[in-house]
Amino acid sequence: MGAYVVKRILYMIPTLIGMSVIAFLIIQLPPGDYVTSMIASMQESGANVDPAQVDRLREIYGFNDPVLVQYWKWISGILLRGDFGFSFEWNRPVADLIWERMGSTLAISLASLLFVWAVSLPIGIYSAMRRHSAGDYAFTFLGFIGLAVPNFILALTLMYMSYRYFGQSVGGLYSPEYVDAPWSWAKAGDLALHLWIPIVVIGTSGTAALIRILRANLTDELNKPYVVTARAKGLPERRAVLKYPVRVALNPFVSAIGWVLPELVSGVTITAIVLNLPTAGPLLLRALISQDMYLAGSFILLMGVLTLVGMLVSDILLALLDPRIRFN
Repeated sequence: MGAYVVKRILYMIPTLIGMSVIAFLIIQLPPGDYVTSMIASMQESGANVDPAQVDRLREIYGFNDPVLVQYWKWISGILLRGDFGFSFEWNRPVADLIWERMGSTLAISLASLLFVWAVSLPIGIYSAMRRHSAGDYAFTFLGFIGLAVPNFILALTLMYMSYRYFGQSVGGLYSPEYVDAPWSWAKAGDLALHLWIPIVVIGTSGTAALIRILRANLTDELNKPYVVTARAKGLPERRAVLKYPVRVALNPFVSAIGWVLPELVSGVTITAIVLNLPTAGPLLLRALISQDMYLAGSFILLMGVLTLVGMLVSDILLALLDPRIRFN
């Protein structure tokens, strides 16, 4: 087990290096840079742009350096000093901006992931064991609705219903009076009242997809000879199903961790904007639009790290869950 984990971590090192190079090149691909975007904004507002000032800004920000030099300054700062660079637009260290957003982002993401598992697991097992029943058809219909309705439409609907029928505005994570207040039971309760809508909205599409996957996989396992033999020998139905078929059918749940974590962080940007959530997605979008390269590159690199960590966790859990997999 320990050797397996160490080997996988060693494999992650060259992958991370490649991801850092790709992340930096991606934000360099669009024409221009942050100074170009800033000059365009100034010209649109009618301000005069001094060419000498432009050259001075490019020299200050290091845009006149070769791409390799810019990349080395960025990655060496991360590895040697934990310095992710400086955000040109926010005029603050990138690390401060990232850690401000990552706490709420990871809290919402992990809560949404638990919601997805808690809902899709029992429904998927029920649908597989009661195929073509009224309940199966009902859950299938709801699953298709969850896949078809965009998350931001569902967010707007739930926000309207919450305000219309319960008199509560649920934009953001806190009510205005609790935003800067110290932690207390009242603030925790206010967070719970605001948190349920992001969790339901973000988790709906993932829940619908995993229900269909689990239903299909478990249906296939229930018709295999080892399950038929277990039933023929008088093994109770619950044990015949839960002992091995469900464990094998759970593989998609576990393997999904590799892509669910970064998807929950960056893939719900529109929903986060609609709900006014202080998460990483809107900040990443703004950084890409303004070509704030160190902020955008750090977020993209962080998505890669989350993907690799999720894949490592998935591989370990799969080896523990599936008896057909062994550590090697």
